[in-house]
Amino acid sequence: MTSAQVFSAHSKVDKDLYERDFYAWTQEQSALINQGRWADLDIPNLIEGIESLGRQQRSKLRNRLSVLLAHLLKWEYQPAKRSRSWRNTIRIQRLEITDLMTDSPSLKPYLQAAISKAYAGAAIAAAEKTGLPESTFSAEVNYTAQQILDDSFFPDL
Repeated sequence: MTSAQVFSAHSKVDKDLYERDFYAWTQEQSALINQGRWADLDIPNLIEGIESLGRQQRSKLRNRLSVLLAHLLKWEYQPAKRSRSWRNTIRIQRLEITDLMTDSPSLKPYLQAAISKAYAGAAIAAAEKTGLPESTFSAEVNYTAQQILDDSFFPDL
């Protein structure tokens, strides 16, 4: 009998959670390990997804936000250089973030922290790409989470 068959025969875990909310699944599996509830672990999916656990989902969110925020800053601080390419990048990042949050809705409470963490890198990237001094950009993000994700929001000075 394979480990997957043994697991299937003894499973008490919501097997659909892996497909519905990957981040919540990672947290559940971690709790089961901490409690020593080895028989309740989702072994087949642990094997398949071991390299893309919750931290990777948070990292993906921060990375997308960093690219989005850098482009919003460029849009705001270099209006003469605005382009369809910048607009496209902003829109694509918003779509990707929305998809990520839909796939892992338990990331939503982390959104504000992710924005704060992503902003520092975004300001550095914006300074590098615009040639403006880093001091040009606020030390903290000046956009709300709602604005950042709103497809109709494009900042102006």
